[in-house]
Amino acid sequence: MSEAPIPEAPGVSTGTLERIKLYATRNERNLSIAFFAAGFLFDILTLGRIDSWLTIGQQAAYLIAVTLVLMQMLVEENAASGQPERSAADLAALPRMKRWYYEYRSPAIHFLLGALLSAYTLFFFKSSSLLVSFGFLLVLAVLLVGNEMPRFKALGLPFKFALLGLCWLAFFGYVIPVLIGQIGLVVFLISMAAGCVPLAAAAFWASPDRKRRILVPLGCVVILFLTFYLFRLIPPVPLSIPFMGVYHSVERTEAGYKLSHERPVWRFWHNGDQWFRAQPGDRVHVYFRIFSPSRFQDRVLMRWYLDDPARGWLLQDTITIKIVGGRELGFRGYGAKTNHQPGDWKVQVETTDAREIGRIYFKLESAADSQRTFIVELD
Repeated sequence: MSEAPIPEAPGVSTGTLERIKLYATRNERNLSIAFFAAGFLFDILTLGRIDSWLTIGQQAAYLIAVTLVLMQMLVEENAASGQPERSAADLAALPRMKRWYYEYRSPAIHFLLGALLSAYTLFFFKSSSLLVSFGFLLVLAVLLVGNEMPRFKALGLPFKFALLGLCWLAFFGYVIPVLIGQIGLVVFLISMAAGCVPLAAAAFWASPDRKRRILVPLGCVVILFLTFYLFRLIPPVPLSIPFMGVYHSVERTEAGYKLSHERPVWRFWHNGDQWFRAQPGDRVHVYFRIFSPSRFQDRVLMRWYLDDPARGWLLQDTITIKIVGGRELGFRGYGAKTNHQPGDWKVQVETTDAREIGRIYFKLESAADSQRTFIVELD
């Protein structure tokens, strides 16, 4: 006598969709990492200019979506405290849209946080030299990886609120300077205050237990930002220097800037004469392109340093340059130095609050007066 078949739970398919769900359940960790990486790659491919309203609107939509989902998860977690999680049968009994929400909300959060953190990592990386921004970028990288580690996952929603708080602060950290058209300490503090508002507002309507789970992670992230700013390790977004080089002369013409150098072809990794052979009367020119958003007007400082074998890098000169934003390839500027001596040099371009945007190193050696043929490039 054959046994009667066990009836299937309503709405549960044994076909392809069911096999996909079973695979997803068994490989939740790997899929979370995959969704996080997919968000990262998606944002790299679709990321526009830092001052693009489409980019700003897209990130604002991501942030609002993650905030709403996390708040719903927090309310649900408190309401279901001590009760078992929803079973597969419970999910199958829900309406389709609601069932999809519960099944895919976690991967969606991973995807959106991956997209947001990738954007801010790229923006902040472009806005300073790696040596300066390494500490801050390392923190971002640790958080990206840590989000998939069991130890961090055990922290639950507070850790996700910490990531979300970091994203809100990073978002306003570049949007406020874009809107104001300047950077500096006051603008940075306004940015931090604005970045706290969304989660502080969410916590205002929450119960005392929920407030702590939102505000404590947010407070930790704010302290992290302020500490990095104090040590000048927060890159000066939205500014960035896509190009910087050393030349024998820089001439501004209607067609562009004429850059003269004598760099040999085989030293292709140098920008201009980073091995500078100075004859009597030569001036050293450092030329750069600095990207800044439209309607942006501010000043930057070009600092010249000479490496003293006994005392290290010594400041030799500081030149103030006014920049105007909006140019697609960046504002073009340069500084020149006549009084120089042989040795290892570096030039740093910094904001007025001493945050580095970019740097270049070059070696200067004295050369006898002789006939030279310069290569001229137009930028």
